[in-house]
Amino acid sequence: MRAKSEVFTLVLGFLGLFGTIAVTALPMWRVSAFIGANLIVMEELWEGLWMNCYTDANFRMQCKVYDSLLILPPELQAARGLMCASIVLVVVSLSVTGCGTKKSRCCDDNIKGKNITLAVGGGLYLLSFVTTLIPVSWVGHTVISNFYNPTVLDSQKRELGKALFIGWVTSGVLLICGIILLFSYSKRRSKEEGHHADTSLMEVTDAPHEGSVYLARTPSSFYKHHQYV
Repeated sequence: MRAKSEVFTLVLGFLGLFGTIAVTALPMWRVSAFIGANLIVMEELWEGLWMNCYTDANFRMQCKVYDSLLILPPELQAARGLMCASIVLVVVSLSVTGCGTKKSRCCDDNIKGKNITLAVGGGLYLLSFVTTLIPVSWVGHTVISNFYNPTVLDSQKRELGKALFIGWVTSGVLLICGIILLFSYSKRRSKEEGHHADTSLMEVTDAPHEGSVYLARTPSSFYKHHQYV
């Protein structure tokens, strides 16, 4: 059962890694909104962290990398750094979790060391969950707020892109990974403490009590008299 949960966590970890890379690379964080008199179906605008892309009715795409980081709104600037940090955290989490698995040779047969390694991996997964959820939710909140803001022009309004939905799903996967690893660590730690308690109790029971006197058995005088007769 332990090996299955470890394999399941590693699979989810790789899915989280692919998800964070896809969210960071995809240019579909914000897409053009076709509302009011701005109904132009011949062209669609995608905006991402690194570039914006235009697609026409013939599915031809033209992308352009941003000339400067300063032209981006604050939420996209922050999203760049946080998503790159998420990728690094997930890679480190996978490496740490792999070292803490049962069949790994990183900690040899040190069960306590492997349990601590799994706990560290779970904490890193939770941290990567936070660094993924914050930028995706921040950009999503900004898009929705601007969409319903009457002072914003229709041509400047955007809709939620596919990258945001992938980001929310990925953050959920990372959260599940962290919870599974921390739950496994807590369960194994309780078993380890119970084993140590039983071992200590057996040592105390088998050890002689302090201050006790050992009395050797000697034959009684009646037995000696009976043997003499």
